[in-house]
Amino acid sequence: MIKYNPKNWYRLIFALHKSDTLRILWKEMIYIGVFSVVLAFVVITYGSHIDALKDLTAVYSLVGFVISLLLVFRTNTAYDRWWEGRKKWGCLVNDTRNMAIKLSTLLTDKEDKDFFKRMIPNFAFATKEHLREGVDFDELELTKEELAFLKQRVHVPNGITQMMYERIHVIKGRGEITEEEFIIIDKNLNALLDSLGGCERIKNTPIPFSYMLFLKKFIIMYVVTLPLAFVSVFGYYAAIISTFIFYVLVSMEVLAEEIEDPFGTDDNDLPTGGLSLKIRENVAEIFGE
Repeated sequence: MIKYNPKNWYRLIFALHKSDTLRILWKEMIYIGVFSVVLAFVVITYGSHIDALKDLTAVYSLVGFVISLLLVFRTNTAYDRWWEGRKKWGCLVNDTRNMAIKLSTLLTDKEDKDFFKRMIPNFAFATKEHLREGVDFDELELTKEELAFLKQRVHVPNGITQMMYERIHVIKGRGEITEEEFIIIDKNLNALLDSLGGCERIKNTPIPFSYMLFLKKFIIMYVVTLPLAFVSVFGYYAAIISTFIFYVLVSMEVLAEEIEDPFGTDDNDLPTGGLSLKIRENVAEIFGE
């Protein structure tokens, strides 16, 4: 995720970052510009009823309004997914802290403390990579037995949670925590799984295909025929107008595509790697290291 100063207007306006849609779409803008010039040339040269095309301006204004409504809905939906993902990771940070504080206070055995000091951050790191289609075991702090167990699991975060549950039951069986304390810790473990489930729901439920396909086709058809409406008024300048409108409309769609899956490695995705490191630092500090 890019960190920036929103008050620095001049730097933001003139910067060409790799996530800038102008840098992403410049080839397509050239294609649209050339096509629009050719279309304007054909209409101006061979269009015997060019004045009749002036009536298209009102039609395209109405269609443009419809596209704007669709793009607003599309962008809002994508941002809602991005923000909900951030809230889920915020809950994950809070729940790992709560769980670590309680266990560091209740447990007396150093081996048990070391286990949870490793496993709580391991859950965050495994969740981060699980949402990116694969877990990097090199990021996890595991013993040989734990590593062998988790490599047999398709869903690694579930495996880590299962290991923590089993350890909690052993500790409870030794009488080191009461039934009430066990219930409280159980709620924290359930909350971790709830956050993971919410993130999986966001990732595995994209915008309906038919809606996405219609919007893309609608935008392209609108832009490539736009010179017909403007050529009678602006002449060849209609190509510039069409290219600019193409940039605005398609940029909105590109931005929505990027943020609707917020768990990847794109510039505008959530900083899940940094949050996982923060969880590891917090847990290590809570357990006294």
